[in-house]
Amino acid sequence: MAREAFSNTDLKDYKASGTLAGKVAIVTGGSSGIGQAVAIAYAKEGAKVVIGYLDDEEGADETIKIIGQYGGEARALNGDLGKSGNCDKLVQFAIDEFGQLDIVVNNAGYQYPQTTPLDITDEQLLKTFEIKAFAMFYMTRAALPHLKKGARIINTASINAYRGHSDLIDYAGANGAMVAMTRSLARRLVREEIAVNGIAPGPIWTPLIPKTFGHLNPDVADDFGEDVPAGRPGQPYELVKAFVFLADPQNSYMTGQFLHMNGGDYMST
Repeated sequence: MAREAFSNTDLKDYKASGTLAGKVAIVTGGSSGIGQAVAIAYAKEGAKVVIGYLDDEEGADETIKIIGQYGGEARALNGDLGKSGNCDKLVQFAIDEFGQLDIVVNNAGYQYPQTTPLDITDEQLLKTFEIKAFAMFYMTRAALPHLKKGARIINTASINAYRGHSDLIDYAGANGAMVAMTRSLARRLVREEIAVNGIAPGPIWTPLIPKTFGHLNPDVADDFGEDVPAGRPGQPYELVKAFVFLADPQNSYMTGQFLHMNGGDYMST
């Protein structure tokens, strides 16, 4: 059975070592789920954090509150990152607030399952690609003038970019675009010593899952993730060490790669 959605208590025992001291990070989709967990972990590692979010002011405030309780600094800005102007604003907001930018985590996501391709409207297709693939590019483009040697770009894709998903055709496609752009950007930016990597999670229990799959499967809380070898979904806090690893300044010879955090659901990459 799937556990309850992410709670800040899951990171209370996180052991930080100051890996990101002096760094400034943007984490999109930072008001809940994976993004919230990453923002908290980065703050515990010493980074100042700016989160981008869409309409979930309560979740954004909660993230900032938790980071403050751990002695960290965080800011938040609302905006639809599927629109390039809002990505420009988020990057400039980070520069205005903290004076620099070292890490960009493109984590914002959207999915809406459909049991047949015939039900995927033009509007849904565009929205899915805007929030996943377009926003990743817009954020990277906006950030690049501010990124220096040693900067890190980290993109959250999905296992579905590699294995596909019969009910998430547009979402799998958008994540596939993220994977291809991550590898291409890595090739372009490696000589500037800016690393571009990503994480492709498997089934992770976040608020997005019941919100999007509940209409198809009322028992999603019981069934989600049971088909992977681990027999359960992952929790957001179980991914954060991978995000810290990819942001680590000492991780200097890895770029264009994806880490597969999926409970043992192995696939060819």
